[in-house]
Amino acid sequence: MEFTIQHFIALAPLLITSLTVVAVMLAIAWRRNHSQTFLLSCAGLNLALLSIIPALKVAPLAVTPLMMVDDFALLYIALILVATLACVTLAHAYMGEGGTGYPGNKEELYLLILLAAAGGIVLVSAQHLAGLFIGLELLSIPTYGLVAYAFFNKRSLEAGIKYMVLSAAGSAFLLFGMALLYAEAGSLSFTGIGHALATTNMPAPIAQLGLAMMLIGLAFKLSLVPFHLWTPDVYEGAPAPVAAFLATASKVAVFAVMVRLFQISPAANTGVLSNVLTVIAIASILFGNLLALTQNNLKRLLGYSSIAHFGYLLIALVASKGLAVEAMGVYLVTYVITSLGAFGVITLMSSPFKGRDADALYEYRGLFWRRPYLTAVLTVMMLSLAGIPLTAGFIGKFYIVATGVEAHEWWLVASLVLGSAIGVFYYLRVMVTLYLIEPNLRRVDAELHWEQKAGGVMLLAIALLAFFLGVYPQPLLTLVQHAVLGV
Repeated sequence: MEFTIQHFIALAPLLITSLTVVAVMLAIAWRRNHSQTFLLSCAGLNLALLSIIPALKVAPLAVTPLMMVDDFALLYIALILVATLACVTLAHAYMGEGGTGYPGNKEELYLLILLAAAGGIVLVSAQHLAGLFIGLELLSIPTYGLVAYAFFNKRSLEAGIKYMVLSAAGSAFLLFGMALLYAEAGSLSFTGIGHALATTNMPAPIAQLGLAMMLIGLAFKLSLVPFHLWTPDVYEGAPAPVAAFLATASKVAVFAVMVRLFQISPAANTGVLSNVLTVIAIASILFGNLLALTQNNLKRLLGYSSIAHFGYLLIALVASKGLAVEAMGVYLVTYVITSLGAFGVITLMSSPFKGRDADALYEYRGLFWRRPYLTAVLTVMMLSLAGIPLTAGFIGKFYIVATGVEAHEWWLVASLVLGSAIGVFYYLRVMVTLYLIEPNLRRVDAELHWEQKAGGVMLLAIALLAFFLGVYPQPLLTLVQHAVLGV
């Protein structure tokens, strides 16, 4: 195929992110400077975000058989870039300036985050199994390094090794599933697979087995039950900004490509596989919420909570008709906003790097009397995660319930209602802890440096956005309605 200027405009977000990776690499080789690396990363990510505007004018456009840049892909590219930008800002505060904070090399963290973001962009644009695998590995491999980045900390190293071993196992399942699917369908493109499987009423057992193995590989990455065991350990061991990246950008990219695969190959969502997805969704909602009840560590609690949230998202994937794609878009946007806010508070409580993160729940006792702004942000995030009205999380849950009701998936809707009721308990427990008064309580905390203030301003903006979208969700709904799949 011949490349035109349109192809380059459509690929601009990926090209700019990749150029930023090269620029950051050269800047580190030339002179190590933490603030310079941070500013360069931010500038590149902002340029990539701006390049989405001209890309929208040429979409939908197939760029090589591997990638399709359409409105659907561009919505999720924007979401990944915003999440990455937030994580980079938090990482700067977390690492500290000068001699304080992280004692090793600080600059490579930005390099790894940018590489993982580039992988996420490839993943959400993939319309071919080869593109899916390249994107997934480009997203996963830098993440192993990110999770184990605080290598002075035993927990961080342990989390990095656990994530690498289990992620490799997930990738092996995914590849074997792709091989079986190719053997049956004779094509690697999502559309080709869709056509091959649609010619028969019931997909062949080999094709079903291939799709099931691919589902196992993707479920590992999304930490769905029963492939969820790595999640709380990795979230607890990873540095706080990296846990934020894992919970948001990484999972959004994997879920978006899963939606594309299941929407373009409707045979993937019928019969046995649909029943398997239903069971996984119910198990993820119930196990995620029940296991979160007993946690005294905020990162582990958010890890179990994320298992439940992706269980809720599977309800729309199983329904797959009517409001489904719109509901998934709304829910993912609201989930990313609230997760960034919650992990952002943990980051600013832990910054600059002190060897371990402030993630034990007792460290948040009476936080309101020391850091009222951080308490306000965490309170809004907990309310949003619980799906309380007037927050962004309520709008997301409302759409998922509407999709389940529309598709008559009553078991799934019942599990969502039950899971949400359990969730309210542990989210409120965190909120109550923030306002408790202890004897000898210090009313004012240590001085904040400017990089922590930059993170604080961003968190306040996130909290206001979560509240604004809960009160007036129309701009988000308009945005998601235009994000249609190009075939």
